[in-house]
Amino acid sequence: MKWQEGLKAFQFYLKLERGLSQNSIDNYTWDIKKLIHYLTVHQIQTSPVKIDGDILKQFVYELAKTVKSPTQSRIISGLRSFFDFLILEGIRDKNPMELIEPPKKGFFLPETLSVNEIDHMVSTIDLNNRLGLRNITMIELLYSCGLRVSELVQLRISDLFLKESIIKVLGKGNKERFVPIADITKEYIGLYLEKRTEKVIPQKGHEDTLFLNNRGKDLTRAMIFTIIKKSAQKAGIQKKISPHTLRHSFASHLVENGADISTVQQLMGHASITTTERYLHMSKKKVWETLKEFHPRAY
Repeated sequence: MKWQEGLKAFQFYLKLERGLSQNSIDNYTWDIKKLIHYLTVHQIQTSPVKIDGDILKQFVYELAKTVKSPTQSRIISGLRSFFDFLILEGIRDKNPMELIEPPKKGFFLPETLSVNEIDHMVSTIDLNNRLGLRNITMIELLYSCGLRVSELVQLRISDLFLKESIIKVLGKGNKERFVPIADITKEYIGLYLEKRTEKVIPQKGHEDTLFLNNRGKDLTRAMIFTIIKKSAQKAGIQKKISPHTLRHSFASHLVENGADISTVQQLMGHASITTTERYLHMSKKKVWETLKEFHPRAY
Protein backbone atom coordinates (compact mmCIF):
# COMPACT_ATOMS: atom_id res chain seq x y z
CA MET A 1 0.00 0.00 0.00
CA LYS A 2 1.25 3.47 -0.94
CA TRP A 3 0.71 6.56 1.21
CA GLN A 4 -1.79 8.24 -1.09
CA GLU A 5 -3.77 5.01 -1.36
CA GLY A 6 -3.86 4.64 2.44
CA LEU A 7 -4.78 8.28 2.90
CA LYS A 8 -7.68 8.05 0.45
CA ALA A 9 -9.04 4.92 2.13
CA PHE A 10 -8.74 6.62 5.53
CA GLN A 11 -10.67 9.67 4.26
CA PHE A 12 -13.52 7.44 3.07
CA TYR A 13 -13.55 5.70 6.47
CA LEU A 14 -13.72 9.01 8.37
CA LYS A 15 -16.57 10.25 6.20
CA LEU A 16 -18.68 7.13 5.79
CA GLU A 17 -18.00 5.12 8.95
CA ARG A 18 -17.33 7.85 11.51
CA GLY A 19 -19.49 10.55 9.95
CA LEU A 20 -16.96 13.32 10.54
CA SER A 21 -17.32 16.79 9.07
CA GLN A 22 -15.19 17.83 6.10
CA ASN A 23 -13.25 20.16 8.38
CA SER A 24 -12.28 17.27 10.70
CA ILE A 25 -11.34 15.09 7.72
CA ASP A 26 -9.15 17.92 6.39
CA ASN A 27 -7.36 18.11 9.75
CA TYR A 28 -6.62 14.37 9.74
CA THR A 29 -5.46 14.63 6.13
CA TRP A 30 -3.12 17.49 7.03
CA ASP A 31 -1.59 15.41 9.86
CA ILE A 32 -0.76 12.52 7.55
CA LYS A 33 0.49 14.79 4.77
CA LYS A 34 2.88 16.33 7.29
CA LEU A 35 4.44 12.89 7.79
CA ILE A 36 4.48 12.17 4.04
CA HIS A 37 6.28 15.48 3.45
CA TYR A 38 8.88 14.60 6.09
CA LEU A 39 9.53 11.21 4.49
CA THR A 40 9.86 12.80 1.04
CA VAL A 41 12.25 15.55 2.18
CA HIS A 42 14.49 13.06 4.00
CA GLN A 43 14.22 10.51 1.17
CA ILE A 44 13.00 7.78 3.50
CA GLN A 45 11.62 4.92 1.43
CA THR A 46 8.88 3.26 3.44
CA SER A 47 5.14 2.63 3.31
CA PRO A 48 2.19 2.80 5.72
CA VAL A 49 2.59 -0.95 6.20
CA LYS A 50 6.35 -0.97 6.86
CA ILE A 51 7.02 2.31 8.70
CA ASP A 52 8.27 1.69 12.25
CA GLY A 53 8.35 3.50 15.56
CA ASP A 54 11.95 4.71 15.19
CA ILE A 55 11.16 6.68 12.04
CA LEU A 56 8.03 8.11 13.67
CA LYS A 57 9.94 9.10 16.82
CA GLN A 58 12.42 11.03 14.68
CA PHE A 59 9.53 12.68 12.83
CA VAL A 60 7.97 13.78 16.13
CA TYR A 61 11.36 15.04 17.34
CA GLU A 62 11.73 17.21 14.22
CA LEU A 63 8.12 18.28 14.50
CA ALA A 64 8.74 19.70 17.97
CA LYS A 65 11.18 22.20 16.46
CA THR A 66 8.57 23.83 14.22
CA VAL A 67 5.11 23.54 15.83
CA LYS A 68 3.70 24.20 19.30
CA SER A 69 2.65 21.52 21.77
CA PRO A 70 -1.10 21.56 20.98
CA THR A 71 -0.38 21.06 17.26
CA GLN A 72 2.13 18.29 18.04
CA SER A 73 -0.49 16.53 20.15
CA ARG A 74 -3.10 16.76 17.42
CA ILE A 75 -0.74 15.39 14.75
CA ILE A 76 0.29 12.49 17.00
CA SER A 77 -3.36 11.74 17.71
CA GLY A 78 -4.18 11.92 13.98
CA LEU A 79 -1.41 9.50 13.06
CA ARG A 80 -2.41 7.13 15.83
CA SER A 81 -5.96 7.09 14.42
CA PHE A 82 -4.62 6.45 10.91
CA PHE A 83 -2.62 3.40 12.01
CA ASP A 84 -5.56 2.17 14.13
CA PHE A 85 -7.58 2.28 10.90
CA LEU A 86 -4.94 0.15 9.14
CA ILE A 87 -5.13 -2.39 11.97
CA LEU A 88 -8.94 -2.40 11.69
CA GLU A 89 -8.59 -3.13 7.97
CA GLY A 90 -6.13 -5.96 8.66
CA ILE A 91 -3.28 -4.14 6.92
CA ARG A 92 -1.07 -3.85 10.03
CA ASP A 93 -0.78 -5.89 13.22
CA LYS A 94 0.44 -3.15 15.57
CA ASN A 95 0.27 0.61 15.84
CA PRO A 96 3.82 2.09 15.52
CA MET A 97 2.60 5.19 17.40
CA GLU A 98 1.61 3.32 20.56
CA LEU A 99 4.81 4.17 22.48
CA ILE A 100 4.98 7.79 21.33
CA GLU A 101 3.48 10.11 23.92
CA PRO A 102 2.18 13.58 23.09
CA PRO A 103 3.85 16.54 24.84
CA LYS A 104 2.33 17.62 28.12
CA LYS A 105 0.07 20.60 27.68
CA GLY A 106 0.19 23.57 29.96
CA PHE A 107 -3.11 25.05 31.08
CA PHE A 108 -4.28 27.36 28.34
CA LEU A 109 -6.63 30.28 28.84
CA PRO A 110 -7.93 31.43 25.45
CA GLU A 111 -7.96 35.11 24.52
CA THR A 112 -11.29 36.88 24.93
CA LEU A 113 -12.77 40.27 24.14
CA SER A 114 -14.74 42.54 26.44
CA VAL A 115 -18.29 43.55 25.57
CA ASN A 116 -17.03 47.08 24.83
CA GLU A 117 -14.39 45.74 22.44
CA ILE A 118 -16.98 43.68 20.57
CA ASP A 119 -19.39 46.62 20.41
CA HIS A 120 -16.60 48.87 19.14
CA MET A 121 -15.57 46.32 16.50
CA VAL A 122 -19.16 46.19 15.24
CA SER A 123 -19.54 49.98 15.29
CA THR A 124 -16.49 50.52 13.07
CA ILE A 125 -17.87 48.38 10.23
CA ASP A 126 -19.12 50.60 7.40
CA LEU A 127 -22.77 49.85 6.67
CA ASN A 128 -22.44 51.72 3.37
CA ASN A 129 -20.10 48.99 2.22
CA ARG A 130 -22.07 46.39 0.24
CA LEU A 131 -20.90 43.62 2.58
CA GLY A 132 -20.91 45.61 5.82
CA LEU A 133 -24.28 44.34 7.08
CA ARG A 134 -23.28 40.75 6.27
CA ASN A 135 -20.06 41.11 8.30
CA ILE A 136 -21.83 42.64 11.31
CA THR A 137 -24.42 39.86 11.28
CA MET A 138 -21.68 37.21 11.21
CA ILE A 139 -19.87 38.80 14.17
CA GLU A 140 -23.12 39.05 16.13
CA LEU A 141 -23.87 35.36 15.50
CA LEU A 142 -20.36 34.23 16.45
CA TYR A 143 -20.53 36.15 19.71
CA SER A 144 -24.19 35.94 20.77
CA CYS A 145 -24.55 32.24 19.87
CA GLY A 146 -20.98 31.02 20.49
CA LEU A 147 -20.69 29.41 17.06
CA ARG A 148 -17.63 27.69 15.66
CA VAL A 149 -16.52 29.21 12.35
CA SER A 150 -17.34 25.91 10.60
CA GLU A 151 -20.87 26.11 12.02
CA LEU A 152 -21.26 29.67 10.78
CA VAL A 153 -20.30 28.87 7.18
CA GLN A 154 -22.73 25.93 7.14
CA LEU A 155 -25.72 27.98 8.32
CA ARG A 156 -28.69 27.92 5.97
CA ILE A 157 -31.69 30.22 5.84
CA SER A 158 -33.81 27.15 6.58
CA ASP A 159 -31.90 26.78 9.89
CA LEU A 160 -33.29 30.08 11.15
CA PHE A 161 -36.42 30.09 13.31
CA LEU A 162 -36.68 33.80 13.97
CA LYS A 163 -40.21 33.75 15.40
CA GLU A 164 -39.04 31.27 18.02
CA SER A 165 -35.71 33.16 18.46
CA ILE A 166 -33.60 30.04 17.85
CA ILE A 167 -31.28 28.69 15.18
CA LYS A 168 -30.37 25.12 14.29
CA VAL A 169 -26.63 24.51 14.29
CA LEU A 170 -24.75 21.56 12.77
CA GLY A 171 -21.79 20.94 15.06
CA LYS A 172 -18.91 18.50 15.28
CA GLY A 173 -19.71 14.95 14.25
CA ASN A 174 -22.81 16.26 12.44
CA LYS A 175 -24.57 16.72 15.79
CA GLU A 176 -27.43 19.20 15.69
CA ARG A 177 -28.25 21.62 18.49
CA PHE A 178 -30.65 24.52 18.88
CA VAL A 179 -29.24 27.81 20.15
CA PRO A 180 -31.26 30.85 21.28
CA ILE A 181 -30.51 34.16 19.55
CA ALA A 182 -30.58 37.59 21.19
CA ASP A 183 -33.03 40.23 20.01
CA ILE A 184 -30.31 42.47 18.58
CA THR A 185 -28.86 39.53 16.64
CA LYS A 186 -32.31 38.66 15.34
CA GLU A 187 -32.71 42.26 14.16
CA TYR A 188 -29.41 42.14 12.26
CA ILE A 189 -30.37 38.82 10.66
CA GLY A 190 -33.72 40.28 9.57
CA LEU A 191 -32.08 43.36 8.06
CA TYR A 192 -29.45 41.23 6.33
CA LEU A 193 -32.05 38.89 4.84
CA GLU A 194 -33.95 41.89 3.44
CA LYS A 195 -30.81 43.18 1.67
CA ARG A 196 -29.07 39.86 0.98
CA THR A 197 -30.04 39.39 -2.68
CA GLU A 198 -29.72 43.11 -3.44
CA LYS A 199 -25.98 42.91 -2.77
CA VAL A 200 -25.12 39.46 -4.10
CA ILE A 201 -27.06 37.06 -6.33
CA PRO A 202 -26.90 33.46 -5.03
CA GLN A 203 -25.48 30.98 -7.50
CA LYS A 204 -27.43 27.84 -8.36
CA GLY A 205 -27.35 25.45 -5.41
CA HIS A 206 -26.58 28.26 -2.93
CA GLU A 207 -30.04 29.81 -2.67
CA ASP A 208 -30.39 28.57 0.94
CA THR A 209 -26.86 29.56 2.00
CA LEU A 210 -27.10 32.30 4.63
CA PHE A 211 -23.76 34.04 4.16
CA LEU A 212 -22.53 34.45 0.59
CA ASN A 213 -19.21 35.55 -0.84
CA ASN A 214 -18.84 38.06 -3.68
CA ARG A 215 -19.60 35.36 -6.23
CA GLY A 216 -22.81 34.20 -4.56
CA LYS A 217 -21.33 31.01 -3.10
CA ASP A 218 -20.39 29.74 0.38
CA LEU A 219 -17.82 31.69 2.36
CA THR A 220 -14.73 29.75 3.41
CA ARG A 221 -13.34 29.57 6.93
CA ALA A 222 -10.27 31.50 5.73
CA MET A 223 -12.45 34.36 4.45
CA ILE A 224 -14.15 34.72 7.83
CA PHE A 225 -10.79 34.71 9.62
CA THR A 226 -9.72 37.58 7.36
CA ILE A 227 -12.95 39.52 7.94
CA ILE A 228 -12.63 39.23 11.74
CA LYS A 229 -8.95 40.14 11.70
CA LYS A 230 -9.51 43.25 9.56
CA SER A 231 -12.49 44.33 11.68
CA ALA A 232 -10.40 44.04 14.87
CA GLN A 233 -7.52 45.98 13.34
CA LYS A 234 -9.88 48.76 12.21
CA ALA A 235 -11.27 48.95 15.75
CA GLY A 236 -7.73 49.29 17.12
CA ILE A 237 -7.86 46.01 19.04
CA GLN A 238 -4.30 44.86 19.69
CA LYS A 239 -5.15 41.33 20.78
CA LYS A 240 -4.47 38.44 18.44
CA ILE A 241 -7.99 37.28 17.66
CA SER A 242 -9.88 34.95 15.36
CA PRO A 243 -13.53 33.90 14.95
CA HIS A 244 -12.95 31.47 17.83
CA THR A 245 -12.14 34.44 20.10
CA LEU A 246 -15.78 35.50 19.82
CA ARG A 247 -16.87 31.98 20.77
CA HIS A 248 -14.54 32.04 23.80
CA SER A 249 -15.93 35.45 24.75
CA PHE A 250 -19.49 34.10 24.55
CA ALA A 251 -18.69 31.30 27.01
CA SER A 252 -16.55 33.32 29.42
CA HIS A 253 -19.13 36.13 29.64
CA LEU A 254 -21.87 33.60 30.42
CA VAL A 255 -19.81 32.01 33.19
CA GLU A 256 -18.72 35.39 34.62
CA ASN A 257 -22.38 36.35 34.91
CA GLY A 258 -23.32 33.18 36.77
CA ALA A 259 -24.54 30.82 34.04
CA ASP A 260 -24.73 27.14 34.95
CA ILE A 261 -21.74 25.27 33.48
CA SER A 262 -23.86 22.41 32.09
CA THR A 263 -26.07 24.91 30.26
CA VAL A 264 -22.97 26.56 28.77
CA GLN A 265 -21.81 23.11 27.68
CA GLN A 266 -25.07 22.54 25.79
CA LEU A 267 -24.98 25.96 24.16
CA MET A 268 -21.37 25.45 23.05
CA GLY A 269 -21.98 21.92 21.75
CA HIS A 270 -19.13 20.45 23.83
CA ALA A 271 -19.12 16.66 23.99
CA SER A 272 -17.35 16.75 27.37
CA ILE A 273 -18.02 19.14 30.24
CA THR A 274 -14.26 19.12 30.93
CA THR A 275 -13.82 21.31 27.84
CA THR A 276 -16.36 23.79 29.17
CA GLU A 277 -14.86 23.87 32.68
CA ARG A 278 -11.84 25.85 31.53
CA TYR A 279 -14.13 28.88 31.41
CA LEU A 280 -14.61 28.48 35.16
CA HIS A 281 -10.85 28.93 35.49
CA MET A 282 -11.05 32.03 33.32
CA SER A 283 -13.75 33.45 35.57
CA LYS A 284 -11.67 32.76 38.70
CA LYS A 285 -8.68 34.43 37.07
CA LYS A 286 -10.70 37.58 36.38
CA VAL A 287 -11.99 37.68 39.97
CA TRP A 288 -8.43 37.40 41.27
CA GLU A 289 -7.17 40.14 38.95
CA THR A 290 -10.02 42.41 40.06
CA LEU A 291 -9.19 41.73 43.72
CA LYS A 292 -5.53 42.60 43.18
CA GLU A 293 -6.42 45.81 41.35
CA PHE A 294 -9.09 47.19 43.67
CA HIS A 295 -8.75 45.69 47.16
CA PRO A 296 -6.63 47.75 49.62
CA ARG A 297 -5.00 44.58 51.02
CA ALA A 298 -3.91 43.35 47.59
CA TYR A 299 -0.26 44.11 46.93
